[in-house]
Amino acid sequence: MNVAPACTLPQCVRAATARLRWARGALPLLLVMCAVQATAHDLSADNAAYVQSLSGPAVGPFLYLGAKHMLTGLDHLLFLLGVIFLLSRASDIITYITLFTLGHSITLMLGVWFNWQVNVHLVDAVIGLSIVYKAFENLGGFKHVLGLQPSTHLAVLVFGLCHGLGLATKLQGYISGGDGLLTNLMSFNIGVELGQILALTAIAYVLLLWRSSRSFGTSAFAANAVLMCLGFILTGRQIAAYVFA
Repeated sequence: MNVAPACTLPQCVRAATARLRWARGALPLLLVMCAVQATAHDLSADNAAYVQSLSGPAVGPFLYLGAKHMLTGLDHLLFLLGVIFLLSRASDIITYITLFTLGHSITLMLGVWFNWQVNVHLVDAVIGLSIVYKAFENLGGFKHVLGLQPSTHLAVLVFGLCHGLGLATKLQGYISGGDGLLTNLMSFNIGVELGQILALTAIAYVLLLWRSSRSFGTSAFAANAVLMCLGFILTGRQIAAYVFA
């Protein structure tokens, strides 16, 4: 097996400096996104009031709310970014996203249907850690630091289950039971998938353009480091909310 030669000290310094400059420029923007979006994942007061006023099947409104919920959910979008960050083949992207979709669809549907009561802050803390996990994996942390390589397929499925449970805990307080529960729940789930497709299309397109640039090799490390920091921030926010609630 051929081993790439280690860089000289000046080369390492220049590479590290470039990464730090990229991170320093990107971090403030991402932190602003985090501060703005982190509270936007719940249904707004107007949407919540509208949903609670509905009776019976309401396919259109729940499709819209599901798509909006995904597109404004920074935690979900950051995890999806981490999942496909290093994937270049469409078949691999489809495989991992299918596993994620299967996971969050199961717990979303079952969580609302059976009214599973789980603390929303603890679930969201785990979702934040899922971002940390994927960024750490993208950085080669498991292989080079811990000397192991967990199954990425299994991890994406398990975290998909956690993300779906997070969606279920938020939806339970707004969706009513009765004859329209299954229809509305399925409509919301389909809306989430439509929003996910839109988000993934945009993310994959940006990544495709980025990979074709010369800066990708040096900035990919910094991007995942920032991604990990954002995961820790989201986790810390939820733990603090749980402790001081």
